[in-house]
Amino acid sequence: MPRPIPNAVRNGARTALLASALSCGLVQAQSPPSSQTGDVISDGIVRIGVLTDLSGAYSGNVGPGSVLATKLAIEDFGGKVLGKPIEMVSADHLNKADVAASRAREWMDRDKVDVITELGNSAVALAVMGIAQEKGRMTMVTGAGATSITGENCTANNVQWVYDTYALAKVGTVPLVEAGARKWYFITADYAFGHSLENDGMRFVKDSRGSVAGSSRYPFPGNDFASYLLSAQASKADAVAFASAGADLQNEIKQAREFGLADRQKLVAMLMSITDVHGVGLQAAQRMTFAETFYWDMDDETRAFSQRFFKVLGKMPTALQAGQYSAVLNYLRAVEKSGTDKVDVVMKTLRDMPIHDAYARHARLREDGKLMHDTYVVEVKSPEESKKAWDYYKIIKTVPGDQAFMPLSESRCKLVKQ
Repeated sequence: MPRPIPNAVRNGARTALLASALSCGLVQAQSPPSSQTGDVISDGIVRIGVLTDLSGAYSGNVGPGSVLATKLAIEDFGGKVLGKPIEMVSADHLNKADVAASRAREWMDRDKVDVITELGNSAVALAVMGIAQEKGRMTMVTGAGATSITGENCTANNVQWVYDTYALAKVGTVPLVEAGARKWYFITADYAFGHSLENDGMRFVKDSRGSVAGSSRYPFPGNDFASYLLSAQASKADAVAFASAGADLQNEIKQAREFGLADRQKLVAMLMSITDVHGVGLQAAQRMTFAETFYWDMDDETRAFSQRFFKVLGKMPTALQAGQYSAVLNYLRAVEKSGTDKVDVVMKTLRDMPIHDAYARHARLREDGKLMHDTYVVEVKSPEESKKAWDYYKIIKTVPGDQAFMPLSESRCKLVKQ
């Protein structure tokens, strides 16, 4: 058999022919596409920063689990993109915007981090988003829910992948008001996320012809909720809504049960995760209804990812951790499809490409940076209904993304063409 022509010889001949054609005017010179310019991947490495709560009130919902989810996404992608290595760094933002901002600047300036992800805690997310926009880097918010993230504070370099307070409030309150819970009382974490969740919750209660009896705001993080729970009890509201999350929410539910609120009032979590249910136990959490964006036992895809996660951490992933896996995986897919890690190109590719994985089903990225995906109304099972470990939810209803999330006609994002 004849010996194959070496690539170097073949490429050299092709180059010579092209040069000859150019000199004769037979073809016009063109700028090569970005994937052939030599700067395909900046610094020759794709660096992903996971800035999360590793030790505070939200660490169970995000934290080590979000770090693991990132590692699983990188592993599933093969560890390289466009032939270049993928590296991950992680740090604890301590739920402090100034700490997060300092670390983000350090990562971008010194360590050349390309995208900062997770950012659970809305104040943290908003601070880092601004820095990333200034530095020409990208942020992927998977753990923060303030509507302003893709509203009035939206940036061209940011996505909000998992949830926002608008969707949680709409899906989590309207069905209950329609079912008879007309009068509501809110107990709210006193910072950006809690305020956003409370405001959106009150809006949808009133829009559904319900009423708000009152609200209490507590300093975040909290431990003793007795005075707020007594105020809620005295209001004689049909529903007591907790506009909080993580360890605070778990303590609120336990103390509410101790005070007997659940005997006469419906307890509503505005944001609850499967680790919260596990933390308080089915006896305390049973019959609570709330909005969710992921459940490990939905189908074969969710179970396959969740079992891998469980083998490492000994618990099932929350929606925020599954969403972190999805965001990182699709970022890498977009870099590969784009042929570069340049932010504007990657963002355009993300908006144009189909998004489907263990978390996101037939989803799409909207122009304001919001990932449009299904949201679920779930009810916590009673101890008698649960048949195996982590068998906690009944999915009552699936709400499509275009019905769950704020329509663009209401958006205050400057990127949206009205």
